[in-house]
Amino acid sequence: MHALDVDWDHPADPLPGPRLDHVRAYVSTAGADGHLWHGVPTLLLTTLDRETGRTARTPLIYGEDADRLILVAAAYGAPHHPAWYRNLAAHPEVRLQVGAASFKATARTATPAEREIYWEAMTALWPAFDDYQAAAAPRELPLVILER
Repeated sequence: MHALDVDWDHPADPLPGPRLDHVRAYVSTAGADGHLWHGVPTLLLTTLDRETGRTARTPLIYGEDADRLILVAAAYGAPHHPAWYRNLAAHPEVRLQVGAASFKATARTATPAEREIYWEAMTALWPAFDDYQAAAAPRELPLVILER
């Protein structure tokens, strides 16, 4: 499926629970409620599901560097990459909502050099990423670079 054939404006909601509540609050308030979560910035990432062809939306902590946004594919330290990361690896065209702004972006996995640079900034933002990395070992948590 090509990104032009996707209904990016009507993604599937995440599973019921806190993530769904976060997404609904974020969308209904244009990010006024939800952009800051536990004191850190979050965005809504919409990916094309690699198996179903439907869109899926996920709230994620992000960092910034100039025009780049950075994500950590942590999955709370699970042994496998999160579904959203596997989706964007298959289909790198994504849609983002950052606060009130919505736009398209292209995602890619950070190079080893970029990961080394950004890892410290991301763990300073959310120290639990270090715990997630320890729990996920030997899986290295990928960093994702998003660019317009």
